[in-house]
Amino acid sequence: MIETIEFVLGTVSNTASYLRLWALSLAHTELAETFLKLTFGPIVLGTEGTTGIIIKGLILWPVLWTITVGVLMCMDLMECFLHTLRLHWVEYQNKFYKGDGYQFKPYSFTVILQSVLENQ
Repeated sequence: MIETIEFVLGTVSNTASYLRLWALSLAHTELAETFLKLTFGPIVLGTEGTTGIIIKGLILWPVLWTITVGVLMCMDLMECFLHTLRLHWVEYQNKFYKGDGYQFKPYSFTVILQSVLENQ
């Protein structure tokens, strides 16, 4: 009975984790498409004159490009961070971690030196 509950909870947790990554990926795609349409839409559709294209190309293009790359890079960074966090906590904890090990004792030169000096 307990194994079944753990299996169901693990499946729901993994599904929610993958859905979170999918949502981030979808938001990234939609933002990229929106920025592309804002930048190139009037030029491609031909609704903007030559003067508007030149002004946009010289003045607004670097600003729009910087904002676009900054936002999308932040989204990519968050996506990579969440994917790594999911792999470490969801996948690792569900499959390999048992919690029945031994107490952690940090490596210390002082303790080793004291034990060697006491044995002499």
